[in-house]
Amino acid sequence: MSDAASLTTAPVPQASNAATAQPETMSWDSRSRRMVVLWLPLACFVIILLFPFYWMAITAFKPNAELYDYKTYNPFLIGSPTLAHIRLLLFETSYPRWLTTTMTVAVASTFLSLFASTLAAYAIQRLRFRGSQYVGLAIYLAYLVPPSILFIPLATMVFQLGLFDTPFALILTYPTFLIPFCTWLLIGYFKSIPYELEECALIDGATRVQILTKITLPLAVPGLISAGIFSFTLSWNEFIYALAFIQSSEKKTVPVAILTELVTGDVYQWGALMAGSLLGSLPVAIFYSFFVDYYVSSLTGAVKE
Repeated sequence: MSDAASLTTAPVPQASNAATAQPETMSWDSRSRRMVVLWLPLACFVIILLFPFYWMAITAFKPNAELYDYKTYNPFLIGSPTLAHIRLLLFETSYPRWLTTTMTVAVASTFLSLFASTLAAYAIQRLRFRGSQYVGLAIYLAYLVPPSILFIPLATMVFQLGLFDTPFALILTYPTFLIPFCTWLLIGYFKSIPYELEECALIDGATRVQILTKITLPLAVPGLISAGIFSFTLSWNEFIYALAFIQSSEKKTVPVAILTELVTGDVYQWGALMAGSLLGSLPVAIFYSFFVDYYVSSLTGAVKE
């Protein structure tokens, strides 16, 4: 009897081991699959995205001997850090003034574009006039016109108005490509706000201006911030209009100035160029970091009914 009992009970531990080994194998397979499908592509994306900033940073602090001698020095590391390139950029060029001009132009054109696009988007989406959908589509199609075609007639207008070689030329021309996209973006955001809120306000005797300022705009803050981030970034990085409409060295914006003023003939001052690019990208990064939560909320959804 004891032998028979031992024979019947002997396979039980093996079955339990198999039962416990199968979930471990499945969990290991799921972990490996998650590593290959999610984390590996994400790591590659982060490396590719951050590598230009790393390259700018190490180039800005490398001495010229390390920049041009890759056989002796490692191109991906800094042997003897130096501030000579940043000192050259800040104290021997007009970079602080370029940065101030770029900030002024970007902020002014952003506020002007947001003001105009807010009124246009609200009128198209809420007033419900005949053909409003086609007007919104036409405004978005205007954004698709390349700046290389628009800057020629705009240059004629800038010359006729006497705005050539002034920051006002950029402040007034940047909205030509900012307003169409911001209007299209805000149309979609205003559409997500329940119309019943405005109907109740109309019944209570509120005007359209009061509804826009006291009801719609407070609910549309994430959408406005998203459009503002888009406008500020494009204004800060714009190159063609700034190159065509500004001639004086001290009035240039950062994207144009670091290319035209830090390159003499066939000599590229790589350290100063990378330092200027790195410092020029910091305001945009700081701007994103302050409003990234609003930007994500505007992309993931708006007001729910």
